[in-house]
Amino acid sequence: MIRQTVKDLFKNPLYYLLPFFVIAILLDYFGAPPPVILGAAAIAIIPAAGLIGEGTEAIAAHSGPRLSGLLNATFGNAAELIITITALRAGLLELVKASITGSIIGNLLIVLGLSMLAGGLKHGIQRFDKEKVTSDTILLVLAVTALAIPSLFTQTAGGIDSIREIETLSIGVAALMMVIYVLGLFYGFRIEKTGPFERDSVEGIIHEKRWPMGAAIVILLFSTVLIVILSEILVVQVEPTVASLGISEFFLGVILVPLVGNVAEHLVAVTVAMKNRMTLSVEISVSSSLQIALFVTPVLVFISLLFSNHMTLVFVPFELIALIATVWIAALVAGDGKSNWLEGAVLICLYLIIALAFFFL
Repeated sequence: MIRQTVKDLFKNPLYYLLPFFVIAILLDYFGAPPPVILGAAAIAIIPAAGLIGEGTEAIAAHSGPRLSGLLNATFGNAAELIITITALRAGLLELVKASITGSIIGNLLIVLGLSMLAGGLKHGIQRFDKEKVTSDTILLVLAVTALAIPSLFTQTAGGIDSIREIETLSIGVAALMMVIYVLGLFYGFRIEKTGPFERDSVEGIIHEKRWPMGAAIVILLFSTVLIVILSEILVVQVEPTVASLGISEFFLGVILVPLVGNVAEHLVAVTVAMKNRMTLSVEISVSSSLQIALFVTPVLVFISLLFSNHMTLVFVPFELIALIATVWIAALVAGDGKSNWLEGAVLICLYLIIALAFFFL
């Protein structure tokens, strides 16, 4: 059973990167330069994150539609959550907040952009469920607005400046965001359709056969352990890498963490776009951003209370500008229910412009 599952896995070239897990450990043990160790750990996280996604999808395939939606919604960003919790424990709060910003921006610009570009070049103008995408983008606007409120109230003249008040405001906003998340799940269950937090299963796209439940659980546990170990290695190397390369911790958080934690899911979005299933492709991009904003971020706020450094929802002004601009342009592009390769290219170019600005921040 397990052997057949492993054979099925290695039909995907992504999993040929798994040996980098051993390479990262050996490099760390023998004291290789920090950027080399960090790079190896980041590469190894890519297939491990993919395994978490596939294991979750396989377990969901054996469950009813309601439990399936809950599993997909809860574990959709498990890899990134593990990495950021490790960074929280290490006190790298700016890295964590930058990864939140980077995930939302990356999903809406680079993933959606690549999907529209690839799908448009192959199929021309593609159409998707305008009503569904509009409702999702409205929720996304609300989510980003909620993220921006603590920052706006603490960075304006005469605003909140007490650390305790800032932390209390952040906790309150995080709690209400979790309420919205739960209500979204409940709404999706009640109407028995794919809600904004429980997208169509991509099981049929990733696998030709359904994995047995036992094999799926083993794969999920194995990949989770890999992510935990690799996250420890990666996070320890962040500050030495920043010092040796002269890049900022902020840039690593915006670009590196979201990228390695979601590459497998990003590839699925592009793949389904090329299969002319644009509704699902757009859903993957928007739903992942919603999960980051309404689930991962509040969870990190509450988990940070267990450590000495508490995380607040106060972002630097440029992060807020980038988030608001990203959600606005994504809503405009997706609002007509049609996409083409030019819109995809525009989204990709905007991501590169923002990434370049973050590099010098």
